[in-house]
Amino acid sequence: MTKRKSYRRILEIGVEQLLKLSGALTGITILFITLFLFKEGINLFNTPEIEQGYGLYLNVNNKINTLTPIETKKVFDAEIANWQELGGKDEPIKIFRIDDLFQIYSEDELGENNENVSPKLSEIISKDENIIAFLPKQFAPKGSSIKELLAENVKMKDYFFGKEWIPTATPVPLFGVLPLMLGTLFVSIFALLIALPLGLGVAIYLAELAGEKQRRVLKPIIELLAGIPSVVYGFFGLVVLAPIVQKVFQISVGETALTGSLILAIMALPTIISVSEDAIRNTPREMREASLALGASHWQTIYRVVIPYSKSGISAAAVLGIGRAIGETMAVLMVTGNASIIPHSIFDSVRTIPATIAAELGESPAGSSHYQALFLLGCILFVFTMIISIITELISKAKKLKSH
Repeated sequence: MTKRKSYRRILEIGVEQLLKLSGALTGITILFITLFLFKEGINLFNTPEIEQGYGLYLNVNNKINTLTPIETKKVFDAEIANWQELGGKDEPIKIFRIDDLFQIYSEDELGENNENVSPKLSEIISKDENIIAFLPKQFAPKGSSIKELLAENVKMKDYFFGKEWIPTATPVPLFGVLPLMLGTLFVSIFALLIALPLGLGVAIYLAELAGEKQRRVLKPIIELLAGIPSVVYGFFGLVVLAPIVQKVFQISVGETALTGSLILAIMALPTIISVSEDAIRNTPREMREASLALGASHWQTIYRVVIPYSKSGISAAAVLGIGRAIGETMAVLMVTGNASIIPHSIFDSVRTIPATIAAELGESPAGSSHYQALFLLGCILFVFTMIISIITELISKAKKLKSH
């Protein structure tokens, strides 16, 4: 008997140490993932605004010394066509790229190994004060009549408050995440506004009104919704919901923030229903009986006693629901139109942070500014999720304090 107890004690100690090791490894893994995420993302602000390996060159007599990313984009998109709009002379802007050189000179003139490319570029820019040349640094023009525009690093204000996300733009990629953050919050909040009343209604029915047989049938069906892959939801939204939204609201396309909100609301329903129902069912029986004994009806008891008592659990369900919506990727990518613009209406197409990471990370070169910008998007999503987790924890603690 003593040996059996000693063996059992040794086994308990072994299991205890194994669980401690498992918890420590999990914590260390999460810490390293977080550090890696932030390390890769924060490097973006040490990266030049101009595309890596390229530079912008002007004639030294041109008064312009710096251009913002937005100004550079407008110049190369021909939205700004005169130097006067940038504080220079009243002269038209002439855009020059490396490809233009090969239309002016033959291969023989440029040299067998392109050794004459740099001198020819210097010659062209020195003769024209209105040229702005976007050129590879390996062919950088040299001479006292040439100057390179100052290339500053990507600024935090341009990243967090920029209104355009065009990571493949040349010569200056634009990494404005404001449309992506607003798109994520827009879709998630509207999804919660749809899912919370529906979920709360179903939870009240299951906890207070449904019979035992009905509960046994409905509860597994609702929980089954949580197990359906998100790509299936996305396919359903694209094939079924999007045409319905387009037809009902008479809009040009059905892939909108509304469609995304509807899909996310369906996906968040199982979480909201389960957590809310548990909170409602945990209301002490004595409180219900006391309310009914005082003459309140069943509905009055639910409205004035059960729901107020369960509001902490219902709030936690809402927070978990929005957390589910914010982190969703594939379904949102398929049904929201995938347009990185600031939404002004629920019928606008939007793009969310998770959808952007999923769509672009595989195509961005490792270590590039685009790659770092996507990792920084992951940091923003991490912060959103952390805030939601903290709110959930605070609500849970408030519920425990109330029960004591």
